[in-house]
Amino acid sequence: MEGIGLSDDSARDDGTGADDAVLLFVGGPLDGRVEIRAARHGEPLPTVTHVHLHNGPKVVHRYDLQPLGEQAGVYHLRTSARKSARDESTAD
Repeated sequence: MEGIGLSDDSARDDGTGADDAVLLFVGGPLDGRVEIRAARHGEPLPTVTHVHLHNGPKVVHRYDLQPLGEQAGVYHLRTSARKSARDESTAD
């Protein structure tokens, strides 16, 4: 087996690298999901939109990123602005 060299990439055979971001989702249909964003894809997006299609109406959820250091973050479910506007109009 002489002459066979191993590259440095073989140490990362699990698909994750030291510069990859670990992202956790809190709330909504993605609650508890953990995602590894590869460093080659750049910085995590500030907002992620999740669209659920089924036999009924389309359901859209938006998650906003709260960074936790350089390589971790939490996406929190955005509360509906329409719902809070409705609540304000009924308060009068």
